[in-house]
Amino acid sequence: NPDKPVNAIPPRANAHCQLRYVVGVNPDDIVPALRRHLDAHGFQRVTVTPSRDGYFPATRLDPEHPWVHWAVASIERTTGSKPAILPNLGGSLPNDVFADVLGLPTVWIPHSYAACSQHAPNEHLLASVARDALRIMAGVFWDMGEAKKVPQ
Repeated sequence: NPDKPVNAIPPRANAHCQLRYVVGVNPDDIVPALRRHLDAHGFQRVTVTPSRDGYFPATRLDPEHPWVHWAVASIERTTGSKPAILPNLGGSLPNDVFADVLGLPTVWIPHSYAACSQHAPNEHLLASVARDALRIMAGVFWDMGEAKKVPQ
């Protein structure tokens, strides 16, 4: 039945790809690298079109930076356990405005867990994670307000 095809292979397909990358990856080479990869594997007919002209460069704060130590100590005081440290912030947020343009150290404190399906249709946040996040951030801001000296 041409009006209701079943098991038919459509004549074309579209794929949307978003990438997060770390410091050291040249964002201007991402699309050309994808093109080279597709061509090398026999997919010369696939058209690659960037969805927009802009991107956010990835950033990284040295894990030994004084602000990292300060934030770790604050979180540890509040939670009783040491947080995991991930020094990279993938190129998907405008953190470079603070880190590169203004030259400010940035510490991001995410509030999530591995199965949250972040950015997926069923993305969610558990109430327990939200409570922990509120407690952590209240502790960070409290410690910042009480501090006689903060890192430079």
